Amino acid sequence: MFLGIEIGGTKLQLGVGDGRRPELAARQRLDIDAQRGAEGILAQIQQAAGGLMQRFPVACIGIGFGGPVDTAAGRVVLSHQVDGWRDFELAAWCHRTLGVPAVLGNDCDSAALAEASYGAGAGKQTVFYVTVGTGIGGGFVKHGVLHGAGRPASAEIGHLRPGLHADRPAVTVESLASGPGIAAAAKAGVRGAVVLPLRAESPPDSLESGTRDRPSAIAERADQADRRELVERAGGELENVTAKLVGEAAADGNRLAIEVLDRACQVLGWAIAQMITLLAPEIVVVGGGVSLLGEELFFAPLRQAVQRYVFPPLAGAYEIVPAALGEWVVVHGAIGLAAEQRGVLEGRA
Repeated sequence: MFLGIEIGGTKLQLGVGDGRRPELAARQRLDIDAQRGAEGILAQIQQAAGGLMQRFPVACIGIGFGGPVDTAAGRVVLSHQVDGWRDFELAAWCHRTLGVPAVLGNDCDSAALAEASYGAGAGKQTVFYVTVGTGIGGGFVKHGVLHGAGRPASAEIGHLRPGLHADRPAVTVESLASGPGIAAAAKAGVRGAVVLPLRAESPPDSLESGTRDRPSAIAERADQADRRELVERAGGELENVTAKLVGEAAADGNRLAIEVLDRACQVLGWAIAQMITLLAPEIVVVGGGVSLLGEELFFAPLRQAVQRYVFPPLAGAYEIVPAALGEWVVVHGAIGLAAEQRGVLEGRA
């Protein structure tokens, strides 16, 4: 049996499986306290993994980490959400602490492998996976092999810079279309000044205007009732607005929330269109918490945005579908990494 661990920006998930099928023999989810940093997460892993390993004969551990990693060295490069991970040798720590070999991979790469193997991309030769949650990441699988092995980073669709004026590392697709990006846009919309929406009637440089302070069509379309209603949903505290709350408000017809989600989908759709233009995958699988907003609020406007920006000869030559393995997809992929690593180790014996 193999233990898969997902380390994200807000959650820690562990599961046990045999590496041959998506069923899990056991699973556990824990919330992360970012204030405790990496040290707090390591303590959670030690306790939770130790309990699972008492119940199952775990031969190897796979880890899907939410951030750039050095797979060959088993080392975390850094985390964009939680402090304390920079240059941390996580695979060695797991081996030392839990007593079995461990292999480290990026969470999106792990998820991409899982979805390509026995998820929504099963049977396809080229699969691009996108996760949209606390951050935005990607992974590209061709003929069952993950692209970018041994490179410092690969398929980082969330870190595309949307436009020529996006010349700072912080101005990315992730900053505009992730869960925190959606929440930030909604809060700014309530205040009355956010970025321009990315509609067909927008000026040509609207993608490049993502950080300019000016009154927006989002703010103009939303009346005071929409703004007030959004704050009321957050218990009267604007800082409590989240992407999930924005989605709920949009489903109930709040125009500010609808415009914020539409803008996020257009930014993400632009990024996916660029990726399709370059790689031409047969299928794009989209997962993560934001994707759970569903067909009407997320997938339909996302597909429309991709269609708007994609290279015309590729129009209609791809699918965009929800992830099939749910929020446990990274755990499934991490188990697959562990099973593969165990095979490598046995082959060397």
